[in-house]
Amino acid sequence: MVLFVVGLFVLSSTQGAAGDARALHFYHTHTGKSLHVTYFSGGLYSPDGMAALRVFLADWRNQEQLDMDPKLLDVLWQIQQITGNNDTFEVISAYRTKETNALLQSRSKGVAVNSQHLYGKAIDVRLRGLDLNLLRDTARELRLGGVGYYPGSDFVHVDTARVRYW
Repeated sequence: MVLFVVGLFVLSSTQGAAGDARALHFYHTHTGKSLHVTYFSGGLYSPDGMAALRVFLADWRNQEQLDMDPKLLDVLWQIQQITGNNDTFEVISAYRTKETNALLQSRSKGVAVNSQHLYGKAIDVRLRGLDLNLLRDTARELRLGGVGYYPGSDFVHVDTARVRYW
């Protein structure tokens, strides 16, 4: 029953009225920077909001940027709507260059060669004030992409590729 209700929410929220605004709060754990951004307003993705996210979610090791998938932001926004938690997403990793991804692969077997981070379609986060298990479960119930659970590192990976869990 929960999946059905979530499915209806996904449909209605992504096709909402033209006046619906969507905003997110972020804190980057590696840079110490914060961002409050309205990324969707008036029925459209905001060019200014998306540009701010491009900078904020850049590869923090070398500042290279890539446009982030707007659907990824919608997943985060929907998680907040479902859980009722509008606090700050703490970002561990977002866009990664090939060099950064290779570096992380050399340090951990949990980093994919063809990671969705390389395409701006993945983010590793935790949500302040929300139990990590609930963050994972809510992301899974949306069935909008991949969800990885890393309790030892205190984050959940969310992406907009095919539905899969680990």
